Amino acid sequence: MSRFESAKGPSQRQLRVGEQVRHALVDVLQRGEIRDELLERTVISVSEVRMSPDLKIATAFVSPLGDVDGQAVVKALAKNARFIRGRTARSLHQMKYMPEFRFRLDTSFDNFRKIDELLHSPEVARDLGHDDEGDA
Repeated sequence: MSRFESAKGPSQRQLRVGEQVRHALVDVLQRGEIRDELLERTVISVSEVRMSPDLKIATAFVSPLGDVDGQAVVKALAKNARFIRGRTARSLHQMKYMPEFRFRLDTSFDNFRKIDELLHSPEVARDLGHDDEGDA
């Protein structure tokens, strides 16, 4: 681990640049500039962009809205990554290097749903109700 990397997580600079890159990426997706049939008919949510410590790689976490194959959307975005990089360069002209885009499927919403289902399951409700009775 180099002296610039932190075990505590991303630096403030990485977070700030990641948010700027996310906004630029969302603008490109909203304008519909990408000529790909799947991407043209899919609404895509970009939840987060994580930057590498040297700010040369941007990993975008995306999730398609609706009944669409997420892996197919990620493959289509990866296929158009160079075009996306060129289009976001207009908004990110202050950066020394334009980051290379990598796309990953965002599964955090599925994880939240599973946790919510667990918390509302009868077993957990029974245990919570039992604790309330014991406190009275």
